[in-house]
Amino acid sequence: MKTFEIFISGYAKLPGGTTAEELYKVVAVGVIVDKYTGRIIDADCSLVTSVAKDHVRKLLIGKDLNDFQLIEGAITDTYFGSAKKALITSVKKCHEKYKQIIDNKVIDD
Repeated sequence: MKTFEIFISGYAKLPGGTTAEELYKVVAVGVIVDKYTGRIIDADCSLVTSVAKDHVRKLLIGKDLNDFQLIEGAITDTYFGSAKKALITSVKKCHEKYKQIIDNKVIDD
């Protein structure tokens, strides 16, 4: 099966008073996606701890970026850090960008 890997990123403002907000102000999520299938091949995020980054990476790899509800559910059910809402928003932005890419629409950053 043919694959074509693309990189997509999404950002969202972090809640005030968190360590991540003090360091970064936003949470960034970056994913490498198979353009033809939507399958997430690799992922990273700007959360502070390696445990949190690892957890998010494991949650995202293998998921279909077309199925945002499944991804959102996985985050909601398993991530209980202060950045949960920002993390979900960042992934949603990746999902929206992916939809624009496959619909051949111009992407505004």
